[in-house]
Parts: sequence; C-alpha cells; structure tokens
Amino acid sequence: MVRLWVANTDSDWFDFLASQAGIDEVNFGSRAEPQIFAAIQPGELFLFRLKSPRNAIGGYGVFGHSSRLPISLAWEALG
Repeated sequence: MVRLWVANTDSDWFDFLASQAGIDEVNFGSRAEPQIFAAIQPGELFLFRLKSPRNAIGGYGVFGHSSRLPISLAWEALG
C-alpha cells in the first residue's frame, strides 16, 4: 500500500513555483516541526494542498528525503 502526505501549502509559493519552467525538484519546509519529517518514506506521495480560498490539491511530488537544517543555512542554501 502506498502512503501519502497532504501538506498545507501557501498559494503564493505554489504560484511562484508553478510559474517556473523546467522544475523537477522543490523544497518544502516547516518551522513548526523541529524533528526530521518521517510521515512518509522515500518514493511515497507528497500532496500540496492549497489553502483558502482555493481549498484544493494543487499538485504532488514523489518524496525524496528529509533534512534538518538551521533556518539560516536553509535560507542561504535554498533562498
């Protein structure tokens, strides 16, 4: 059985990513969860749920891995 995770996603961030050509990888972070993300395993589905007023699944990806970074390093590396 394939598991999946539905994550609330900021609409502005989603729109920005959707406007970029040729993206094959995205990063998803949360300051609210200090531990390594372990809800699903590599190869399982990660769904991006758009917040109100859209309230819909905007897209999905195949989960690759989780890393825990200090916010300063994450910002420097990922922008």
